[in-house]
Amino acid sequence: MRLSRVIPVSGLLVASLALAAEVDPTTLYKVSTEGTTAKVAPGKKGTLVLEIQSLKGAHVSDEAPLRIQLSGTGGVTPEKTQLVYGDSVRKPSPGVKYPDPRFEVPLAAQGPGSVEAKMTFFVCTEQLCLRQQKTLSVPVAVE
Repeated sequence: MRLSRVIPVSGLLVASLALAAEVDPTTLYKVSTEGTTAKVAPGKKGTLVLEIQSLKGAHVSDEAPLRIQLSGTGGVTPEKTQLVYGDSVRKPSPGVKYPDPRFEVPLAAQGPGSVEAKMTFFVCTEQLCLRQQKTLSVPVAVE
């Protein structure tokens, strides 16, 4: 009796793994930095914008860990170095269960440089959730 309960679950697991192998998770989202301050006056502040945009009926999980590590190079320093899902400026609302996470981080610029972002998050569909890691560099000019 107990064995019959395990078989359907293991079959579901195999089916989920097979489905995950068929899906290219990078087709389910894109990362945008649109809205980031590209040029900052010396000694002034700008804003880094990071947005994970869901595509094709996918969403970024609000239950699985989302972590973004930020670091500055050259004369650029982000005010925060660790971001989590709760830091997103977009929150769930009655009409939007899974808003695309958008982060807006003030940054100080003493000279030209960039902000490095190491991102870990899960992109999900109704069938599966897949862990994603992405690293990007956002240049900031000082003029």
